Amino acid sequence: LQFVESGGGSVQPGGSLRLSCAASSYSEGVYAIGWFRQVPGKEREQISCVSQEGDITTYANSVKGRFTASRDQHKNTAYLQMNDLKTDDTAVYYCSAAQAVQYIGGTLKCSGFDSWGQGTQVTVSA
Repeated sequence: LQFVESGGGSVQPGGSLRLSCAASSYSEGVYAIGWFRQVPGKEREQISCVSQEGDITTYANSVKGRFTASRDQHKNTAYLQMNDLKTDDTAVYYCSAAQAVQYIGGTLKCSGFDSWGQGTQVTVSA
């Protein structure tokens, strides 16, 4: 299962972007999808995960309230709507399928990510 991320670009602080994550096969629908970002010299950071059905999401504190993850099962595509972007959001963004999902205290926990695409660059600058 492979993914292709798209939708990145350059925006000013306060702007918005919507990233897309297109899956290579129909089996995408059986997995929760995680969103990550990485800046040079730092580890890849998980910022969101959306459940298999698309009805449960989780977010890192750094993006909570600004980013919204969703998915369209018919299109085998997941999305990350990013609003009120900040310079600290500058990174390469990736999506991947979660091999393990847990619901702990009503919170979605996604893990077991082992397949990565090329990512899409997001640059936020004045």
